[in-house]
Amino acid sequence: MADTAIWPGSGSFSEVTSSTPYGFYDTEQVFVSHSVQTAEWCATRLGYPIMDVELQGQQMYACFEEAITEYGAIVNRYNIKENISRLAGAPTSSNFTHTVVSDLGRAIQVSETYGQEVGVGGNIDWKTGFVSVNSGSQVYDLNDWAEVSESNNAIEIKRVFHEATPAMTRYFDPYTGRGQENLLDGFGWGNMSPAVSFTMMPIHEDMLRVQAIELNDQIRKSAYSFELINNKLRIFPRPSEGFKMYFQYIVKADRWKTLSYTVSGSSQDAVEGGKTSVQSDFSNIRYDNMAYGDINDPGKQWIRKYTLALCKELLGMIRSKYGAVPIPGGGGETTLDGDTLRSEATAEKDALVEQLTTMLDASSDDEIMAEEAAEAESTQEILKKVPLKIYIG
Repeated sequence: MADTAIWPGSGSFSEVTSSTPYGFYDTEQVFVSHSVQTAEWCATRLGYPIMDVELQGQQMYACFEEAITEYGAIVNRYNIKENISRLAGAPTSSNFTHTVVSDLGRAIQVSETYGQEVGVGGNIDWKTGFVSVNSGSQVYDLNDWAEVSESNNAIEIKRVFHEATPAMTRYFDPYTGRGQENLLDGFGWGNMSPAVSFTMMPIHEDMLRVQAIELNDQIRKSAYSFELINNKLRIFPRPSEGFKMYFQYIVKADRWKTLSYTVSGSSQDAVEGGKTSVQSDFSNIRYDNMAYGDINDPGKQWIRKYTLALCKELLGMIRSKYGAVPIPGGGGETTLDGDTLRSEATAEKDALVEQLTTMLDASSDDEIMAEEAAEAESTQEILKKVPLKIYIG
C-alpha cells in the first residue's frame, strides 16, 4: 500500500477537463468548479485527513460525471415512459430534453389513421380506376385489373360507384301530364320539374313524390347493389348495356409508408424501404444528457450523494485487492475495510435510486390526476357543509 496513490488534499481545476472519461459536461464552468468541491467533500466523508484515501482527483471527477449521467438517465427514462405516446412519430431532429410535452401529435396521428380508412384525411392516396361493364356480365375480378394497372400490387377497394339514378332526376311534375313528357325531353328538361312547381308547390310535396319513386324501385325493380369478396365484384341487377363502372382504391403497401412529418427537407427522404426517419419507440426517443447547470439544487444534492457512493465503491475495490497489510515493526497485520465499503456503497446507491424513482412515480400524470380528483371531492364535501346566504329584500 505504500506505493498506492492517495488523495493529495485538494483538487485542481486543470485536472477536471482532462480526467472525465466522456467529457459530457466539461464545457460548463459550474461543472468544473463543482467537480473539485464534490471531490474534496467526498474525501472528507471518507476520512481525510485523519485517514488516507486511496483515490486520486481524476477518479473522483469520473465518479462525479457518472453520477450526473445516472441522474439524467433515470429522469429521462421516466420522461420517455410518461410521454412515449405523445412523442412516437416525431422527427428524429426533435430533442425533448428539459421540455414540456403537451402537443397532440400522437392523437392527431391516430385520428388521421382512422380518417384515411374512410377517406376524410390521412396520408394515403385514394386512387380511381374503372372496369368496362359488359351487357349480361355481373362478375368482374379487380385483382386482374390490379395486375395490369398497379403492377401486381395488392389493392383494397374503398368505394364502388354503382347506384340507382337519383329519384329526383326522374321526378316529373304532376301538372304537366304524361302528354308533355316528350316535349320536355326535346328541350332537355326530361329529368327536371318545370320551375313553376318549385314556386307554387310546398317542398314536402316534392319529398313525398321522391319517396314514392324510391319505394316503387325497391318493390317492383331489382335494387342497385353490389357484392365485393376478395376484390371480386358482383353487381346487381344484371347489366342490360355496357358502361364504365368507377371505383376508388388504395395500394395496401402504402399503409406501411405513411409519414405525417417532413424530415431532412422532404417527405421522400423520410421514407426508405418502408422505414421512417422518426422517433418510434423507447430506443430512439431523443432525450440527451442534461446540462448540469440546468439541474436544480435537490437534484445536485442527489448527485453529490451518489458520487460519494461511487467513490466509496471504488475505494472498497482498491482496498479489497490487498485484503490485509502488515503493521510496521512486526506487530502483525490489519484487515482493510474494502468489503464493508463496497457493501455500504451498494446499499446507498440502491437507496438513492429508489428515492428518486419513488419521487418520479409520485409526480406521474396518473398520480397527479388522482390527487386532483381527491382534492375536488374533498372540496365538494366541504362546500356541502357551508350554509347558503339568505338574501332579504
